[in-house]
Amino acid sequence: MSTSTDAAAPGQGAEIEIKLALPAGSAGPLLRRLSAVPALARHRPVHQQVHNLYYDTSDQALRRQRAALRIRRLDGAGPSQWLQTLKTADAGLSALSRRGEWEVPVDGPALQQDALREAPPWRRLDPDGTLFAALKPCFSTDFERTRWTVRLRGGTAIEVALDVGQIVADGRTAPVCELELELLSGPPEALFRLAGQIARRVAVLPLSASKAQRGFALAQGVLDAPQRARPPVPPRRASLQALAVPLLSEMFDQFTANLHALLGADHPELVHQARVGWRRFRSALRLLGPGLAVPPPAWPGLQPLLDLLGELRDLDVACTQTLPTLQPAYVAGDARRALTWAAVEQSFRAAATLQRKAVRLALQEPLTGQALLGITHWLEALGAAPQVPAVPARRWARERVARLRLRWKKARRDAVDAAGQHRARLLAKRLRYNIEALRPLLPERAGRWHERASQQQADVGALRDTVQAGVLAARLEAPPEVLAFLRGVAAGLEPPAVPDDGV
Repeated sequence: MSTSTDAAAPGQGAEIEIKLALPAGSAGPLLRRLSAVPALARHRPVHQQVHNLYYDTSDQALRRQRAALRIRRLDGAGPSQWLQTLKTADAGLSALSRRGEWEVPVDGPALQQDALREAPPWRRLDPDGTLFAALKPCFSTDFERTRWTVRLRGGTAIEVALDVGQIVADGRTAPVCELELELLSGPPEALFRLAGQIARRVAVLPLSASKAQRGFALAQGVLDAPQRARPPVPPRRASLQALAVPLLSEMFDQFTANLHALLGADHPELVHQARVGWRRFRSALRLLGPGLAVPPPAWPGLQPLLDLLGELRDLDVACTQTLPTLQPAYVAGDARRALTWAAVEQSFRAAATLQRKAVRLALQEPLTGQALLGITHWLEALGAAPQVPAVPARRWARERVARLRLRWKKARRDAVDAAGQHRARLLAKRLRYNIEALRPLLPERAGRWHERASQQQADVGALRDTVQAGVLAARLEAPPEVLAFLRGVAAGLEPPAVPDDGV
């Protein structure tokens, strides 16, 4: 589209779309399932080959301003078309993106500075032309696009595009298999209604990262790197509603981004950070939920995936931490015992490989995608809902975190057995996650609460990991002498008492 304003409505310098990764992969079966979606079955798809070349400066000046510039070539039934596109984005973290878009036809593959000057953001980014002079190609994307234009009642129109291909950067490649639903006219709610229809037939994974963001990550060699917590700084005078949306969105994005990376990468830290993202999300939701205007959805369809992730994390911890740490004590220079231990470690690695496959299969289940899409929709509805009365976030956060700390202290005192210690550890995690998310709003003593909670989490965690390794070893039919060794080590571990903070 060719525009010259900063307005935020479709067709006025803006792009509103939902991005959905498609874990099930292959283009042929995906196309058949999509063509069977009632809203798409009535429309003839258009097939195109799309080649994009993205530009930026050596120090990625555009990327740092959350902007992307590309030249696109479209090949289809007729002559090739060339389009130059500038996109801008805010700091939101959602599969539903609202971005500025200024797109114009051009004569060929060269950037045209005069056309860029028609876009208001470019005049702010490059007032004197020095940025344009420093632009160079950074990476490319090549994919086959199958496109449907869906027209609904009330004048709503949505373009649905299936993109299957690859990103190429400095000799590295990464697959592209995703669905974009772009709002041409009508309310954004229509995107979620259509996405819900699609998710009933095709497994989807809400994705906040654009192709441009993934391309830059690929060029830097960090495309599938684990995404860790990046809590936004909460404004001290915000309402609870204004605080909740960016906090919960960042946590949910940590969860889904690591799930997406798990589709093609095996690093155990991806599993860990996915679970951290989910636990942060659940912990914050328990803390903030009673004050929110829109109740969160249920997600029973997500539980099988969460259970599989937990089992995989236990295996990964045993493989990478517990068993290597205990190996010297068990072997003690005995060659026969070394062989026995090596066989046990191999059985754990094989089980982890199978469990990782099970996680990927769970991501290919439509029910999983429906639950993830439902949470994405809820976060958007939460951001749009008025809150009456407006609850001051600072007061609410202090009261709720103090109450959670008292619950944790009581659980610590009552932890007389392994089950009690585990309950106290889970509360310690919740306290820690919430303090990290809300730290600027909390009193100074919350730093000491965080330190004590982290200490207990680590101490009880070491005991739990050893106990769990024994449980898994029994399930994998390890030799009796290994099981006895693991039980003995666990029995000898006694978490030190966490000193009371006195406040």
